Amino acid sequence: MIKNLIKKIIPNTWLDKYHLQLARLANYVYGNPSEKLIVIGVTGTNGKSTTVNLISKILEEAGYKTVLSSTVNFTVGNEEWLNNLKMTMPGRFFLQRLLSRAVKVGCKYAIIESSSEGILQHRHIGIHYDALVFTNLTPEHIEAHGGFENYRKAKLEYFKYLQSLPNKVINGKRINKIIIANADDPASREFTDFQVDEILTFGTSSTANIKGSELEVSERGIKFKLEGLDFHINLKGIFDFYNSLASIAATSGYGIKLDVAKKALEKILVIPGRMELIDIGQKFKVLVDYAPEPESLKQLYKTIKHWPHDKVIHLLGSTGGGRDNSRRKILGELAANNADFIIVSNEDPYNDDPQQIIDDVAAGAIINGKKLDENLFKILDRRQAIYKALSLANPHDLVIITGKGAEQKMAVKNGYIDWDDRLVTKEELKKLFKLS
Repeated sequence: MIKNLIKKIIPNTWLDKYHLQLARLANYVYGNPSEKLIVIGVTGTNGKSTTVNLISKILEEAGYKTVLSSTVNFTVGNEEWLNNLKMTMPGRFFLQRLLSRAVKVGCKYAIIESSSEGILQHRHIGIHYDALVFTNLTPEHIEAHGGFENYRKAKLEYFKYLQSLPNKVINGKRINKIIIANADDPASREFTDFQVDEILTFGTSSTANIKGSELEVSERGIKFKLEGLDFHINLKGIFDFYNSLASIAATSGYGIKLDVAKKALEKILVIPGRMELIDIGQKFKVLVDYAPEPESLKQLYKTIKHWPHDKVIHLLGSTGGGRDNSRRKILGELAANNADFIIVSNEDPYNDDPQQIIDDVAAGAIINGKKLDENLFKILDRRQAIYKALSLANPHDLVIITGKGAEQKMAVKNGYIDWDDRLVTKEELKKLFKLS
């Protein structure tokens, strides 16, 4: 790819200056649109996309127009479309153009999924944040950042940036700067150690401002209590408990009442590609979820243990492109310890050898007792792999397909191909049952 060639030729210091100046130029070209919006950033390792969407839905329920940018999707007012860029935090011109459109249609709030990669490439420059949400911190993107410590520091840069920004004034009203953090995460103290107007925490800890309790998990969704209210939410993951609390905390910082948040959250049926059940009438369950790294996969397995099922059949892979090679065997180990059958397939190899990635993941499963071509299968073609997973299922079994969720592309050598696990799964289910 030309981009990879450029990275090899141009010194990192030059690339850094290029990204910085590009961010400033984009902000100038589009007239500093974030100055006219209340901007809430969401960062952390897991739960960012869902939390962005939940915050947006609560604000919409309260009567405000919003714009959002996430790994899953984009919205501007009433318009919504899936993210087909294969980027968590898009490039400067795309994001500034999105915010500019939002101002023109009368949006008041912007909610932006803010990645560590975005910090490295200065994509946050020119975005005047008013609030930041910290979801959690677990090892990810280790190779890209040169270690976990650098990854942690990259996340903290957003909070330093927020602290350095002046308070925004919109229509004569001073906008508070707020940090919202997961009190149950060991790193939360670091992420709240900044000078802002207000710090709000969420979780199950006795110190949390927004303290959820009595969590119940089932295939129908989650239930929990908060300030005497019973919440019944269709989202199905244990982690959605924390995503919900984060969204409630974030919106409460801007005056949204708890009953409004409850009403909004209970209306949401699914976040695309996040614990999304695929059902065309088959007698077994099929679940598509993003879960690309060990911690999110652990949380998924914890969730499905509460669901009635017989066998678990898991299709997974791992990404290439220099992204966390060390996690490949760990993913295989987790699958071996939690699934009855494993199919390892292509995910996003980029320019890496896809078969080597598959072999690495499978090696982790073999070390933990799985036997090749008995309860472990290596199938390079992801469509064929999905068909294999579905064909192994009997009534009351659970098929889980992870790694891509609702992503609209697969990153392969020298480019991308169109892809959607949910769509392909439906197509292969129809083939399996000979439906038109």
